[in-house]
Amino acid sequence: MADPAIQRLYLKSVLSLPPPVLRALSGGGVIWRGGRTLDPRFQFLWKAWRKPRGIASVTPEEARTTWAEMVETAAPRAPSMVRVDTVMIDGPASTLTARLYRPSTLDPAAPVLVFFHDGAGVVGDLETSHALCARLAEYGQCLVLAPAYRLAPEHRFPAGFDDAFAAYAWALENAERLGGPPGVAAVGGQSIGAGFAAGICAALKAERQPQPVLQLLICPLVDIADESQSMQTYADAWPLSAQALKWVLGWYLSADADPNDPRLSPLRADVAGFAPALIVTAGFDPLADQGESYARKLKSKGVPVIYRCYDGLPHAFPEFAGLVPCAEVACTEIAGFLREGLEGRLVRAAALPDHQDSMSLVI
Repeated sequence: MADPAIQRLYLKSVLSLPPPVLRALSGGGVIWRGGRTLDPRFQFLWKAWRKPRGIASVTPEEARTTWAEMVETAAPRAPSMVRVDTVMIDGPASTLTARLYRPSTLDPAAPVLVFFHDGAGVVGDLETSHALCARLAEYGQCLVLAPAYRLAPEHRFPAGFDDAFAAYAWALENAERLGGPPGVAAVGGQSIGAGFAAGICAALKAERQPQPVLQLLICPLVDIADESQSMQTYADAWPLSAQALKWVLGWYLSADADPNDPRLSPLRADVAGFAPALIVTAGFDPLADQGESYARKLKSKGVPVIYRCYDGLPHAFPEFAGLVPCAEVACTEIAGFLREGLEGRLVRAAALPDHQDSMSLVI
């Protein structure tokens, strides 16, 4: 990949062109699937960045490098007013490095949000999730603790989840020292990080421990054996395809992994009594149905839920918010939902609508 700074300037210039021009540069036509139309800027990026090389021949190290370079090019700048400190956490196997994000205006009543990055347990790190965490802290007016959990294949499941759970427990014990109210915390994450957050709710329920005050799930991976319609409709989507998901889970999972394990597939757990949830999905994502199904299941058990699907966006859209304006708007909205959730403004309401309506909030 070219120098990220140069490529960023080039892409920002090209992506400012009118949608018909972008679609023409992308080969013409509109990408329309399942009643949804892909944003023309993402259509151009799909054409420009999708690699013809088969994913099966890519190594985890290559995937990490490629993703890091892509995010460096496409991610938005983190709010400059957010203070970022390095924190060391006692993990189950070794000391974990984490980043603590402190907003310019901190609500002292807002609990710490422990947020886990995406990457299916194989790619991604604190840097690739940096801009999103800073935005959540600033506009959510809360502390955000982002731990660097162990990655596969060097450390297969359940290592990453165990680190995530340890980070949440550490946040509970140290919440007051960090600057939040004592003894409470929220959990959140993106993709598999969202799965970690939901899995923590399942683990706490199994141990008869109190739930987090909130779970924030962005494009959640909550069923590793998912066979829903979105897995077929958006099988060739970018940057996450069904083939790429299968490849990365092959590196992440241990040989004896059970798809029904709630640490892997919290969608299959008994979710009664789980924490209130903010669930966000992307329309052009093989995982889209998982997030909606999880929202519906929580709602059926009386758990307060806000659900939102951004129809024209793909998986991992927050990492592209520096290039695609509608992705940036979505991230700001998510931070606003977080603020409402932390203030306790989630309420029970009617069941989710039977039809898909990405422009409506389900609360």
